[in-house]
Amino acid sequence: MNPLDDALHLARRDFLTTTANGLGMLALGSMLNDDGLFATPAPASADPLLPKPTHFAPRAKNCIFIFMEGAPSQLDLFDPKPKLNELDGQPLPESMTKNVRFAFIKKESAVLMGSKRKFAQHGSSGMVFSDLLPNLATCADDLVQVRSMHTDQFNHHPAQLVLACGRATFGLPTMGAWLNYGLGSESRNLPGYVVLNAGRGTSAGTSLWQSGFLPSVYAGVMFRNQGDPVLNLRNPDGLPVELQRKGLDVLAQLNQARFGEARDPEIASRIAAYELAFRMQSAAPELIDLSDEKPETLAMYGVDREEPQIKAARAGGPGQYKAYAKNCLLARRLVERGVRFVNVIHASWDHHSNLDQELAFNAGMADQPIAALIKDLKQRGLLDETLVVVAGEFGRTPLGENRGGSKNVTGRDHHPSAFTILAAGGGLKGGLTWGETDELGWGVTRDPVHINDFHATMLHLFGLDHLRLTHRYQGRDFRLTDVAGKVVKGWLA
Repeated sequence: MNPLDDALHLARRDFLTTTANGLGMLALGSMLNDDGLFATPAPASADPLLPKPTHFAPRAKNCIFIFMEGAPSQLDLFDPKPKLNELDGQPLPESMTKNVRFAFIKKESAVLMGSKRKFAQHGSSGMVFSDLLPNLATCADDLVQVRSMHTDQFNHHPAQLVLACGRATFGLPTMGAWLNYGLGSESRNLPGYVVLNAGRGTSAGTSLWQSGFLPSVYAGVMFRNQGDPVLNLRNPDGLPVELQRKGLDVLAQLNQARFGEARDPEIASRIAAYELAFRMQSAAPELIDLSDEKPETLAMYGVDREEPQIKAARAGGPGQYKAYAKNCLLARRLVERGVRFVNVIHASWDHHSNLDQELAFNAGMADQPIAALIKDLKQRGLLDETLVVVAGEFGRTPLGENRGGSKNVTGRDHHPSAFTILAAGGGLKGGLTWGETDELGWGVTRDPVHINDFHATMLHLFGLDHLRLTHRYQGRDFRLTDVAGKVVKGWLA
């Protein structure tokens, strides 16, 4: 062999053996960087809520999620069961209840309870509503009514976590946090995730709008519908704006220096929170000032309508009709200003007793404002890009409540096996009734939809693939739908 050829051969072999591992590591590093695992952290001064690209073309831009905490009775609002009325007062076969867990019902003495409500079809779609929802019924052709929802949990707090976070586990991000994490917010002067609360307060509390393991900048911010929208937002007397601005600039420099050392994303969240609070000092008070709304708009939402009297702590005390109407109107004003996710919450719809009177009160409170919100968004050209959802955490039993052995059955227990939600706008079909339950409303018989399926579909409407919207935490990639979920394509327009 020619010595020169031999030397060249050895040099080529040495090059490949000594550099192959390095080239492989470079390629691996590039791939991991593309996946965001080795990405250089953004400077702390970069706003984490700046708008971000979607996985594919979105249909929706904003979401208004109306949460009926406590769970309304689908059997008295949306899903009529003539057979249940026919069998009123009769027990179920033991085979149907043997392996079922209830919150309060005593199986041995439980009997079926029919509904006193009158149901009718509405709109060209023929969607069915009870007589307690005359205003929502006029929106039938804009709504998807999903009668085949089901969940895993039969008590409030765990079921509310499933609805908000995808699993009944503490410390997980909620829907609004995931959306803001994936998309950012188009609002510069308001949070990307706002919570409007009424009633006596939810059993799950702030865990329903937490950011979990995501940076805290993605958490929901509670707004009040009177007074200062956020407590302590206003400057103390005697503090000029110029001095406040200088103080924030110095604080930002200190936080930026610390971020350079620690690379802790919470430092970026802290800087963003200070800056947002500064901008909110003018934007938030303007938001809740309804003086620029037309009188007919206020009347459409029922802001000043008369509230019926009721003796029930569950409703939340006097003033709920006004508070609820104002929250629905504020929800529209928030999405107009670019807020990504608005959560309108009222507690409670947990009618174990006094069902007929208290459900009628709550339905009267919510029916007009929700219908007004849908119509208002539509006439302003916002409904196509705003997803509106009306949901509780589960449904109510066809069996009457009988805790304590009482024969006075006046309410229904928790029921995770079948319930109904409503949705409109954001790329959904209108006038669609989806799914079916059996003749007693006990279980789903056609087109079942789990909460994880709903989440997957919601993210899809926003141009996000639920399998790709992930966050690595403690060595695992988490997502809103956890290890389940499929897009319900039949809902899509």
